[in-house]
Amino acid sequence: MNTNMLLQQLLALPTVLDAMLSPDGRWVAFVWYRIHPNRDVFVAPTDGSTAPITLTHTPEATELVSWTADSRSVIVSEDHSGDERNRLFRVDLDRPGVMQALTEDRPSYFIRGGDLHPSSHTLFYGMNYDVATDQTIEATWLYRHDLRTGERIPIVRPLRSTWHSPELNRAGTRLLYTRQDRHPAGTQIYLVAQDGSADREILNFGDEVKIEAHWLPDGEQILVIADAHDGQAQNHKSLGIYHWPSGALRWLIDDPARQIETASVTPGGLIIVDEVRDGRHLASWLDPASGAETAFPRLPGNLLPLGRAPDGAWIAFYYAATWPAELVRFTLEARSPADLVSLTRVWERTSLMSQQLASVEDFRWTSVDGLEIQGWLYRAQPNLGRAVIYVHGGPTGHSEDRLNPKLQYLVTQGFNVLDVNYRGSTGFGLRFREAIKEDGWGGREQADIATGAEALIQAGLAAPGCVGVTGTSYGGYSAWCQITRYPPEIIAAAAPICGMTDLVIDYYTTRPDLRPYSEEMIGGTPDQIPERYRERSPIYFVQDIRGHLLIVQGAQDPNVTPENVRQVMTHLDNHNIPYELLVFDDEGHGITKPVNQEQLFTRLARFFDAALGAGH
Repeated sequence: MNTNMLLQQLLALPTVLDAMLSPDGRWVAFVWYRIHPNRDVFVAPTDGSTAPITLTHTPEATELVSWTADSRSVIVSEDHSGDERNRLFRVDLDRPGVMQALTEDRPSYFIRGGDLHPSSHTLFYGMNYDVATDQTIEATWLYRHDLRTGERIPIVRPLRSTWHSPELNRAGTRLLYTRQDRHPAGTQIYLVAQDGSADREILNFGDEVKIEAHWLPDGEQILVIADAHDGQAQNHKSLGIYHWPSGALRWLIDDPARQIETASVTPGGLIIVDEVRDGRHLASWLDPASGAETAFPRLPGNLLPLGRAPDGAWIAFYYAATWPAELVRFTLEARSPADLVSLTRVWERTSLMSQQLASVEDFRWTSVDGLEIQGWLYRAQPNLGRAVIYVHGGPTGHSEDRLNPKLQYLVTQGFNVLDVNYRGSTGFGLRFREAIKEDGWGGREQADIATGAEALIQAGLAAPGCVGVTGTSYGGYSAWCQITRYPPEIIAAAAPICGMTDLVIDYYTTRPDLRPYSEEMIGGTPDQIPERYRERSPIYFVQDIRGHLLIVQGAQDPNVTPENVRQVMTHLDNHNIPYELLVFDDEGHGITKPVNQEQLFTRLARFFDAALGAGH
């Protein structure tokens, strides 16, 4: 097939990015990508009786925030060109396309969450804004917003910012929220009444321990997922139920052999356990009353259940490298993808076939200190002896057996592609995730990536001088690290996308709710450890670049701001280091609009083709 035609098909391939079941289980709302020119919210009945219904259709990226208690409306958010300054809307299922504005347009602050009280008169969310002084602030305060009068009252004033969203129980009486006041690496869970009274800490297992908490439907029990439960470091996550009226906590899973990544609560009150081993999801469900656990079917690819429909069928995400993420119905008797019933009917919307896509294989190598590193390898046919390493963002996250149009397109252009899960990635256990903090950002995880390039060369998948690297966010930062640290025989070209160049500039210009993450990962603030911030900032080592460089940036990025690019360009020019620059004026943190991705993907292919040549 003509590769240009394949690119158009990839950029039009519908992909589900996020989904939530309604409280009554009769509907699933989801963000669908590549149906419209941008992301939009759709809804489908869980019985599969009709095709998905369009709830929003705008030029901007619209994201799903929450369901209303009556299952008849959703709360959605929308920014402008990826600036992440969201406005909240209500959209009723019986009035699709009508977006009822709940908050102001183009705010100076950042909103976290958005839960509507069952009365429909009050909205709860977090934001870094002081209404009384009309000033943006560093901390994320929890607000009660009266939609009838417009009055916004802060009911909780934490000391520090956090990206976590508050969560209202189904009865609308209390909110769970997360504080990060004690230490940037840890979280504590608080409970407050909807009127702002009875604010108190309920879960604290140590200043540096992370806790995640979610309501069960009864509004009294709370699902708890914690990195430790007694203040002592552990290499696994524990899962339990906390009953807030009595203060009783019982652990359901506390097993060092389990690699629980996260968990969620279904509308019916069951617990979905997401265990991830070697980057693959192995989901199960728990009865919180009995503690009985049942495994979901093990299928090729990844099956991530959301909950049950009223008729007993399970609703889930399903995806693989050769299968775009979609929503499906299934029973526990399912034994193959053919047993899944699609709610989104993705294959009816494309002429592309699964067989045209490159599958992945597990690829392993040893890093400089003997640690085994895993990646997903896509083989080009024929093997031209050149490769591109893709580095995922986060770094708290992981690459998986999932369709990535950018990587699929690079494979069609004759590049073997290695998608790396360096230390610090999730999906390989808590110890592996935490290992990145032993050195801090820019430490041995960069050696994990570089030794991946050497492993490609040793395996005959790339000739020396024929390996490039790219990635977005932390992947972009890693691309900068690779091109400034390693000779062209190992890393010959880099295309950082929205990547940090100066960690001090990044710290002070990024969103305030992301600063604690930098402190956790680097080991402190720029004032506390200025030497580490400098030595881990690629901007100070651009004079060592000997390979090819393409810089990609979204001009509206509030996360890794364009100031990173402006500053590094000055350093590059001062040292007479050649580079190419590609800026998208209507993009934020990552290049996401399909029309812009077409330009990006083709530019990346041309860049790596010129830089890496024909291989061998």
